[in-house]
Amino acid sequence: MRAVVQTVTRASVTVDDEVVGKIGPGLLVLVGVTHTDTPSIAAALARKIHSLRILEGERSAAEVGAEILVVSQFTLYADTRKGRRPSWQAAAPGPVAAPLIDTFVAALRAVGAPVETGRFGADMLVESVNDGPQTVILDVD
Repeated sequence: MRAVVQTVTRASVTVDDEVVGKIGPGLLVLVGVTHTDTPSIAAALARKIHSLRILEGERSAAEVGAEILVVSQFTLYADTRKGRRPSWQAAAPGPVAAPLIDTFVAALRAVGAPVETGRFGADMLVESVNDGPQTVILDVD
């Protein structure tokens, strides 16, 4: 799994003119799934992000109770090494990825994180106000 984690003062996801997820200060997490990912990888990534010390004062979301907005993002596995058109072959298909995104969200909630989400497979408008800005890319396998 791959995640892009950004510190934000606020973030939201809108689908068909409806806000489906919204947070205040916390973390915006874009998550991609590849073919070899498993539920244990999803849970490990969730624990890592929840305890990642990137908030003000080198604190983690776990320490301050920060909100987390999770947005599925298959494009994180784009391969752009050849040509001008990205290949999506490394991204897991929806039937594989969706349950792993759900597992990731459930693992965050299980450790007490307040989590909002986008809508898997939807055309989402993601808005964020980056804080810092701080952006961290995590790969877990």
